[in-house]
Amino acid sequence: MKSIQIAEGKLARGPLPAMFSARHYEQVKAFHQSLAGYAPTPLIHLEALAKQLGIRAILVKDESQRFGLKAFKALGASYAVHQILAEMPDQKPVFVTTTDGNHGKGVAWAALQAGCRAEIFMPKGTVASRVEAIEALGNAQVTVTEWGYDETVRWTRDYAQRQGYILVQDTVLPGYHEIPQNIVLGYTTMIREVYQQLPPSIQPTHVFLQAGVGSMAGAVLGWLADTQKDQLPVTSIIEAADSACVFASCPRGELVSKAGITPTIMAGLNCGEVNPDIFPVLRDYASFYFACADEITEAGMRQYADPSDGDQAIVAGESGAVGLGLLMKLCQDASYAQMKQALGLDENSVVLLFNTEGATDPADYLRVVGRPWIEVSG
Repeated sequence: MKSIQIAEGKLARGPLPAMFSARHYEQVKAFHQSLAGYAPTPLIHLEALAKQLGIRAILVKDESQRFGLKAFKALGASYAVHQILAEMPDQKPVFVTTTDGNHGKGVAWAALQAGCRAEIFMPKGTVASRVEAIEALGNAQVTVTEWGYDETVRWTRDYAQRQGYILVQDTVLPGYHEIPQNIVLGYTTMIREVYQQLPPSIQPTHVFLQAGVGSMAGAVLGWLADTQKDQLPVTSIIEAADSACVFASCPRGELVSKAGITPTIMAGLNCGEVNPDIFPVLRDYASFYFACADEITEAGMRQYADPSDGDQAIVAGESGAVGLGLLMKLCQDASYAQMKQALGLDENSVVLLFNTEGATDPADYLRVVGRPWIEVSG
């Protein structure tokens, strides 16, 4: 089997969910700007690599530098927790979630800012470094279960209900919509910042977005569809091959589960069920869907760490680097020339990538890159 599989979107352009509105974006913006330590993350130009690949520009939104947490997830968790506490200002609830790592750390961090406690559940196979990173915040109890991600999500929901705790999950469950929607809205800060950081002469023609349950990808794509209208870039959704539920679902127009314990180093993408509320955005507005083997993201990690002459080095973890690895493969491997042509990648293309995490598994980062992340970060 090829290390990259592709499926084409239908571009039905149906109505966007009501959450995508200027009023909501402004509320999210005002909240995030009120947080201590908030600053837009860098938008990095990889000029030498773009020239090498024969495209106009590569822009990387580096979320490894968000709030010192090595990932973007706190944007969604903090906004959701803020909205919950606004409705119960005199209480200090316990917040609960399931995570592959980054989301749970974001929830624990958001709870910490509010003086609250968190309980975090992680699927079987979670590496110790991701557990320790959450526990290091000091306000969270972490439990690694015997199940895969999707089954752990359902167990955590039931546990929260039994204990009277508040579930802060980034996917929809029966009767559970408002909190996941607020998490999605929190993620729109990333793409809003990008468009404020862009020079007037450069606008993205192509956007590559990673998906686990699809909430981050849906947030960015929904914002783009709402604000850019007919100027919507060619958007591709990227997943780990064995848990590629968006890839399986969107071309068919119906939800397909890939739940289970699946092997991939891309832990943050190892989710087998699409967020149902964001599914219509991914189905109707994405141009392409990709399912990628681990070797694709490993190539991206190494390129970020050892960049082309003159480009800035970036610390990118396993779930953060797959977009760059895919772009390189499409542009450099002749056996993927048809895919490259289908996307319309050429000398006029401006590609926007999101490095969604840094070295959240330092041991695996060392294995892939060949040196510790701290040396790459300079």
